[in-house]
Amino acid sequence: MPVVLGVVLLLVSWQVAVDGPLLGLDRWARHAVRETRHTLHSTLLNHLGKAFSDLGGGSVAVPVLLLGGAVAARREFRAGFARWWLPVPVAVLTAGLIPLLVVPAKAWFARPGPFGLPLAADQWGWYPSGHTATATLGYGVAALLLARTAGPRTRRVLAAGTAPLVAGVGLGLVWSDYHWLLDVVASWCLGGLVLWALARWPLTARPGGHRPPRAGD
Repeated sequence: MPVVLGVVLLLVSWQVAVDGPLLGLDRWARHAVRETRHTLHSTLLNHLGKAFSDLGGGSVAVPVLLLGGAVAARREFRAGFARWWLPVPVAVLTAGLIPLLVVPAKAWFARPGPFGLPLAADQWGWYPSGHTATATLGYGVAALLLARTAGPRTRRVLAAGTAPLVAGVGLGLVWSDYHWLLDVVASWCLGGLVLWALARWPLTARPGGHRPPRAGD
């Protein structure tokens, strides 16, 4: 999985940098979406696209991430984990990592958006998608932290809820003509690599280093 994500990310980034033929996929996807949007003429779908796009904003995804870290820490404290507090700094560091991963890339690639207008002096560019990266890491890391103390059924629910949410943000951005498809794909790959690495990092020690006080202690 990390090899596939890395290869796709490198391939797409290379094509964006050299204005390669793969960018034809972006133009095809945008044309297909605009035709579908015109044919369906669905106000509901347009509102849903914008609503999902907004869920990738930092004002929504980052608070969910920080809340997930706090709830995960509380659950690990109650379960008796030695480093029960660790999910909180992990969530905070992830919130700070998102702009560090996205903003320099946006500035370097300086890719215009779907409307093709030149970048203004205060714009970073559209590649990769910041909203998609924020959603992938914000909701994804929150789910990973909560899954540490969850049972199999709850972990399945977290996965089943997070994946469509992250996909919905990216597709909503494309549907609403806010981003090229490959902007979104790149951020999915970037976020997926971070999540893959984090899922394999032992964030917490086994229970036993701390035991919450019992009644009568």
